Amino acid sequence: MVSLAWKQSLAKFAPESVLAWSRYLKRFFNSIGNSGLAWSRLQLPPHAPQPRPLKVLIATSSGGHFTALNVESVLAAALTMRGHKVQALLCDGILPACIETVHALYPTPSRRASLARSGPKELCVSCTRPGVTHYTRLGIDVLFYSRFLTPEEKQEAERIAGSVPISEIPAYAINGVRVGESALSGMLRFLARAELSGEPFEEELLRSYFAASLLTYFAMYRLLKNGEYDVCVLNHGIYVPQGVVAEVCRKKGVRVVTWNPAYRKGCFIFSHEDTYHHTLMDEPPSTWEGITTSPGVLKAIDHYLVSRERGDNDWIKFHSDPNFHAAEYLTRIGVSNDRPMILLLTNVAWDAQLHYPANAFPNMMEWIRATVRWFSGRPDLQLVIRVHPAEISGNVPSRQRVVEELAAEFPALPQNVKIIGPQDKISTYALAARADCALIYGTKMGVELSARGMPVVVAGEAWVRGKGFTIDCSDREDYFRVLDRLSMGWRLPVQEIERAKAYAFHFFYRRMIPVPFMQSSPGWPSMMPVLHALDDLLPGRYEGLDVICDGIVLGTPFVFDAERHVPTDAGSSVSVDF
Repeated sequence: MVSLAWKQSLAKFAPESVLAWSRYLKRFFNSIGNSGLAWSRLQLPPHAPQPRPLKVLIATSSGGHFTALNVESVLAAALTMRGHKVQALLCDGILPACIETVHALYPTPSRRASLARSGPKELCVSCTRPGVTHYTRLGIDVLFYSRFLTPEEKQEAERIAGSVPISEIPAYAINGVRVGESALSGMLRFLARAELSGEPFEEELLRSYFAASLLTYFAMYRLLKNGEYDVCVLNHGIYVPQGVVAEVCRKKGVRVVTWNPAYRKGCFIFSHEDTYHHTLMDEPPSTWEGITTSPGVLKAIDHYLVSRERGDNDWIKFHSDPNFHAAEYLTRIGVSNDRPMILLLTNVAWDAQLHYPANAFPNMMEWIRATVRWFSGRPDLQLVIRVHPAEISGNVPSRQRVVEELAAEFPALPQNVKIIGPQDKISTYALAARADCALIYGTKMGVELSARGMPVVVAGEAWVRGKGFTIDCSDREDYFRVLDRLSMGWRLPVQEIERAKAYAFHFFYRRMIPVPFMQSSPGWPSMMPVLHALDDLLPGRYEGLDVICDGIVLGTPFVFDAERHVPTDAGSSVSVDF
């Protein structure tokens, strides 16, 4: 695998256009080789239909997204072998923008102008064909977007996308389907920013995403009118086209199942009806409050939380050799031991830009700026801002950097405010061990820190909000009132720590469903199934796969019975894998 450091060094010297074309060519040759999709050549075993088979739509849409294609084709095969009728939906080059169009492939004004004018035609070549080949090998019927669009609907989508004022696009809806919100979230993902910023061809590209949302809306309405589907399975459930697909299905009474890779290796998060960004926030506490925090459960979650410090049991790790010497590091940057230290943890600014009514601030950057201003008037406290490493090392590196945004707002930071950039290898866990309290907006670290006993103040859409062990702020005034109460040596009460650990066990072990044959790959795709035969997908072979298929077919909760695999006593050895 090419190292992140090598990629960053290359980016310093190679022109952006050269890097973009090298990425495109790599993608093209990957699509020809299909090396990560070879498992679909396995023979599908005979299977008897169900007396009342469900009709399932696997809305992969982007055949060039090999990771999603691998997961969703596994589900298609497994559901077919359980006797259900499965069809796959792919885009065949009809959308002028989509989840596959990212800034790294269109970094220059000329490339963006080409995208706005002609769409991602060069990407479509390497996108549709692998999806068709893969599903066809498995005997899965493939449907295409263009089949469900009339010439009149194409013209209407073009007319609306070109005539709606740019300021009205984010709120634009048809029959209650928020096509504008999906267009905006897709555009922000392309820009890798949390807000529009007036870049070249920004308006033209937003209109392209808007047109793609409209085309998806028209195609899905016609598809669902012609075919009576019981359930639709798709990745993300947000952006373009997935966000619109999910919304139209809900409007038409088709159950929706969304999924994403989890944190633990070989695990996935599945949700009913909405993206996990929403369902994990809205999940009723009764789902996990009944967990008995036996010594075995506590040992299991403590064991996994420790492993998170290096990420050895996760799909992704951000630093291969983190620095755990926090005391020395903090002294060097000017943090003293005689005043409370508050740790502010960022998330990636552009990620999942959706509407969350409970947020205390309109976006993460506004929250950070307001927090720095508040701390400037409190020299008795120290604020350490830890920028998320994924800002530079994620699949879509952010182009809106916290360090740069703060430098523009505060040419000189207050003396009691320190900022640690995403490239710094200092361990966030080591920093947290020194801190008195954590401030978060949307990061998942809130789950881990609360389980370690740290008070966590939530200002945004973090999944720990409303769980009964964090301090949740619903507006700016409430947030600043909480900050006024900050003190040194503050720790959660024992009962709240136990509650936080119960939720952490639920989050990491029950909601993250293990599918052990899905394994990491050093190239692209980043994960692929390792199967000896497709019989491995039959019921009873993998408990996690059975949980997922039952959830899709029966609508049962996507919750893995992890307690059954944990020893009841603390003396037994515990593995983070089940």
